[in-house]
Amino acid sequence: MIKQIVYISQSQRLFTQNSQLLIADPKNGTVLKQMPIEELGFLVLDHAQIQISMVAIEKLLTENVALVFCNEKHLPIGLTLPLEANTLQNERFRAQIEASESLKKQLWKQVVEAKILNQAALLEKWQSEKVAEKLLFLAKSVKSGDAQNAEAQAARLYWQHIFLPYCPDFVRERFGLPPNHLLNYGYTLLRAAMARALVGAGLLPTLGIFHHNRYNAYCLADDMMEAYRPWVDDWVCQKVAHNDFESELKTEHKKAALEVLFADVKLGKETKPLMLALSATAASLQKCFEGTVKKLSLPKW
Repeated sequence: MIKQIVYISQSQRLFTQNSQLLIADPKNGTVLKQMPIEELGFLVLDHAQIQISMVAIEKLLTENVALVFCNEKHLPIGLTLPLEANTLQNERFRAQIEASESLKKQLWKQVVEAKILNQAALLEKWQSEKVAEKLLFLAKSVKSGDAQNAEAQAARLYWQHIFLPYCPDFVRERFGLPPNHLLNYGYTLLRAAMARALVGAGLLPTLGIFHHNRYNAYCLADDMMEAYRPWVDDWVCQKVAHNDFESELKTEHKKAALEVLFADVKLGKETKPLMLALSATAASLQKCFEGTVKKLSLPKW
């Protein structure tokens, strides 16, 4: 079942009653909205005056609801996930920790191939078939562990062309000029969704197969979201093509970004909402760690 996403951008009080999350006016206590906690997947908290009870946090985490906290600039800065979201967690942690380097390199190869192929498809949709062909060539050349760094070569070509001719001077930088802020926001949500899916599959989102930054608590989420980034990019392409963005993120854009998690994604012979596809990818990764399958379930544009 696809889970709901709730975005709170006003001063409101959140508490629980009879397995329901209740959202109330903090001044008079009037309940404005309520929903079953078991149907929630994400709760995005984007206001400094939001009040949420400890009981509500406990029940949300018990149901593997990802709590995303935003800062004063309305950008996600934190993510809370449960430590016990899977009954076989201990067994799966061990399989993940004991995975061989050769297996991790093979898995990373699959991820990079899928990412480049999806980038090529998006380039073909929005810009240049010729550049897309170069990426298709690069995808075929990816080696175990991406030893020749085809991912970076593809990224250089991709970012030079994906927003042409709407933003001819665009440079992809985390703190760069718009539409970098839209990309950053979309990727942050995607990362949270991937981390939630990994936890649900009984995996540690901290231990990556490629990313190993000691200060990064979501290395594995960063690994496994790579092939899904083009869905965020496509959303940003739509905004750029219609000049539907400003230097500051607006509430309507942040709400619209959440819709990316419901976009259709091809996974094998099936088409699923992106949020469910992430869970399928995470489940396949867990099976690869256990040695029961060799191929990841990865999205195809």
